[in-house]
Amino acid sequence: MFSIFDLSLQLNGFPIRKAKSDLDKIVALSPAEKRQFIENQKLTIVEFHLENNAFYQKLVGSKKYTNWEDLPILNKTNLQSPLEYRLSKGFTTKNCYINKTSGSSGTPFIFAKDKYTHALTWASNMYRFGLHGINFNRSLQARFYGIPLDFMGYKKERFKDFLSRRFRFSIFDLSDAVLEKMLKKFETTKFEYLNGYTSSIVLFAKFLRKRNLILKDICPTLKVCMITSEMLFEDDKKLLEMQFGIPIVNEYGASELDLIAFESRSVGTENQWQINSETLFVEILDENNQVLPYGKEGRIVITSLFNKAHPFIRYDIGDIGILDEKSTLEKPILKQLIGRTNDVAVLPSGKKSPGLTFYYVTKSIIEDDGNVKEFVIKQRKIDHFEIEYVSETELDLAQIQKIEQAIALYLESNLHFTFIRKNTLERTARGKLKQFSSFL
Repeated sequence: MFSIFDLSLQLNGFPIRKAKSDLDKIVALSPAEKRQFIENQKLTIVEFHLENNAFYQKLVGSKKYTNWEDLPILNKTNLQSPLEYRLSKGFTTKNCYINKTSGSSGTPFIFAKDKYTHALTWASNMYRFGLHGINFNRSLQARFYGIPLDFMGYKKERFKDFLSRRFRFSIFDLSDAVLEKMLKKFETTKFEYLNGYTSSIVLFAKFLRKRNLILKDICPTLKVCMITSEMLFEDDKKLLEMQFGIPIVNEYGASELDLIAFESRSVGTENQWQINSETLFVEILDENNQVLPYGKEGRIVITSLFNKAHPFIRYDIGDIGILDEKSTLEKPILKQLIGRTNDVAVLPSGKKSPGLTFYYVTKSIIEDDGNVKEFVIKQRKIDHFEIEYVSETELDLAQIQKIEQAIALYLESNLHFTFIRKNTLERTARGKLKQFSSFL
């Protein structure tokens, strides 16, 4: 019997019952069967698109290929052509799921999934959240996400929230007065889990710390907190665990694909990011598009194993990461997610460093006294950076010197900084906070 969330998917043409059944069968495969399934699915999806998708045929340059490694890398620039040119035979904007990426990579585009693949995405979400005791049809979610502010977009999202058993806290205003209202909602509502953007949930935890409150004491029904879309640093994770009193689960996903990795807390795999190998195939490549061995840092390239409406084959998602040395084809583990390929700082010495290195070094100092709520770093010139921050009082000279000394120690000296105190920080239309940006 369908519950309301499953029923809403089914009525909109997404075969969730079949998707759940099929996913259960994939999960139940033995390691040897899983390896064979992945190889078969890779072959099947490539052959389908070479036969039925003119866009992919043109990208490959042929209807035939010899080796998987010879297939081209699909990047986001390739996908910025009109969607109708990228759809496979038999698929239109009327019989697919259509959406747009958030643009956090700086290269937004419209994409499509066939309805079965979209149902499989939801089945994958339900399965992974279910490992933490969450049922999408019954568990009430406290959702920390952005929301469209136009009338129709706002009403549409609120209706989807109703069907999905979630209450959305708009994160465009996170002043203490608004956080106080959020806290009141937790006092009167039987939420089972939190889900949303890292920066917003961390800010809520800091508010609780200032008030010396534990969220689980206020809302005893809470089981778990899932954070997504932005980097989660270890000290922030400890803060969340302390102030919420529940497990914190880190997820990594992309709207055009699926959940890519989800933190596993099963016996023997504590704190491991288990990669979704049921609907995706993940590779780590070097700058020459060569596959790197497990344990080596490189570009994350992903293949959607089922999407027939639109090819995502060897798709460079724009992130840098490492697969754990303990990974296998059937059970890959994401050891580290380092950041986006376009979030790299180029320094005067010629050194290149992930922009989040600045953020990480600065963060450890800037938040020592709890004065600073959140901040972002922007590279304006090769030797000049702006640090925009929200705080109760301005940073003093000693704090600024400490930050500059730490960056000189961990990166290089003779870098210049401008510190700009703000009331709020700029977020994307969806409410994400971009922690480092280079404008070179």
